[in-house]
Amino acid sequence: MLDRLTVLFSNKSQHDHEDADSISMQTAAAALLVEVALMDENFDQSERDVISKLVQNRFNLSKDECDDLIAKAEEAVIESAQLYGFTREVNDRYTPEQRIELMEMLWEVVYADGKAHDFETGLLRRIGGLIYVSDRDRAIARQKVVSRLMP
Repeated sequence: MLDRLTVLFSNKSQHDHEDADSISMQTAAAALLVEVALMDENFDQSERDVISKLVQNRFNLSKDECDDLIAKAEEAVIESAQLYGFTREVNDRYTPEQRIELMEMLWEVVYADGKAHDFETGLLRRIGGLIYVSDRDRAIARQKVVSRLMP
């Protein structure tokens, strides 16, 4: 009882403890990219290459750091049964503009194999809603990616 009261009245809240244990914002973004790649049950080399390029460029990582991050992201996706932890991390740490940029990155993974599958587009709709990117901004992000990848 005393311990609970101490925590209640101290400056450190339960939320602070959760934040200390939370996944990093880089891992959260990479995990969402991996989740999209796995959606069509075919995580092929083209998708891996796109994720690697996106992660290296976005977070300014070396090849080894990038490989480690993607491995952590894959492990996190396998261990997690839901998107909430990843999207919560994105909501807590990304600006609205960074969330839209993440949506563009997700669309690049979707189109890595040259086509968008219904499961992948459905997942992006769900992720966009969870990270508070409007339908309009999601559509613009998709159009940007399509125009870059398929001239």
